[in-house]
Amino acid sequence: MATFVWIGRNRQGGIQKGELVGKSREDVARTLRKQNILATSIQRKLSAMEIEIPGMGQKVTPKDVVIFTRQFSTMIDAGLPLVQCLEILADQSENKTLSKVINDVRMDVEAGATYADSLRKHPKVFDDLYVNMVAAGEAGGILDVIQRRLATHMEKSIKLKKKIKGAMVYPSSIVGIATVVMIVLMVFVIPVFAKMFTDTGGELPGPTLLVLNASDFVVDNIWFLLGGAVGSFFGVRALYKTPVGRREMDRLALRLPVFGDLIRKASVAKFTRTLGTLISSGVPILEGLSIVAATAGNKIVEQAINHARSSISEGKNVAEPLAESKVFPPMVVQMIGVGEATGAMDTMLSKIADFYDDEVDDSVAALTSMLEPMLMVFLGVTIGFIVIAMYLPIFEMASVVG
Repeated sequence: MATFVWIGRNRQGGIQKGELVGKSREDVARTLRKQNILATSIQRKLSAMEIEIPGMGQKVTPKDVVIFTRQFSTMIDAGLPLVQCLEILADQSENKTLSKVINDVRMDVEAGATYADSLRKHPKVFDDLYVNMVAAGEAGGILDVIQRRLATHMEKSIKLKKKIKGAMVYPSSIVGIATVVMIVLMVFVIPVFAKMFTDTGGELPGPTLLVLNASDFVVDNIWFLLGGAVGSFFGVRALYKTPVGRREMDRLALRLPVFGDLIRKASVAKFTRTLGTLISSGVPILEGLSIVAATAGNKIVEQAINHARSSISEGKNVAEPLAESKVFPPMVVQMIGVGEATGAMDTMLSKIADFYDDEVDDSVAALTSMLEPMLMVFLGVTIGFIVIAMYLPIFEMASVVG
């Protein structure tokens, strides 16, 4: 049992408010109807433990939205009314923030708004791609089909993101560990050896002097070095938030050796998958390109898509402006051209997306297999040089004593 806050109208049209205890909203609505009150809003009253501080609530992840979309499509396909589907999903959602959003959507639908317009009020949870596909599904009477396509599309997008993150995590973690080890050696270990060598006197070998001087520099300037690293991080972050800075950094990302090729393939896979899903769902191509550009994730790719959109609005085909951008590989452009000429653009885009998903898999595997030995060699040579440099004077003293 829960407490519900309700607002309704009596037979005279007057507005009334109150609270009722019931098993569900339907239970409360039935009770109010018996009292000749038509409920316009019924909300479960939150307990003190459930009240969230603004900005500190539970985040809605893409996985949460995928689960909601899958369940919603199954219920719609089974013939359940839309409002009832939303009410069931709101009640069973483990994410309190998503539950509240679904309840808000349900109330808007009950008030007469379309499902797509109700979703559009929550852009942090349902993006333009989601809303426009739902609108196309509502208009064509295939909302269940569209929801399934959306869920599949989102699942593949999440999988693609995980691949890219997985490719970046390994080298980043190795470099991070190596940096920490080097700092510990320079700040804590080498100064102990330096004091020992100073006490014994004598001339030190060149490698040992090099390491000792490097250690002195790090110890003397440790706070400046740490401050510079932190300042550089936040400086790059602030620069990335500016339009010019982000464009140039995204351009640089595409030109990076190895990583640039991986980013390009991932961008192509995302572009073709999203546009193919939109077109197959009945979204006009110009509107689809606008949505895809906004979700590209790379400003250079976004510019290329927007340029293609402008050219198409002037009467050109899709393939020509994409070829001019030099961002998309020739094979992709040619396949899009074939799809456009045969009227099977959505099918061709899906095939390209599948191909480049496999290409991303291969690139990630190749990148990992290449970076692993390179990083191991780098760490071995660097740390080995430091260890040998520290023990050279000890070996020389041992030979002299012998």
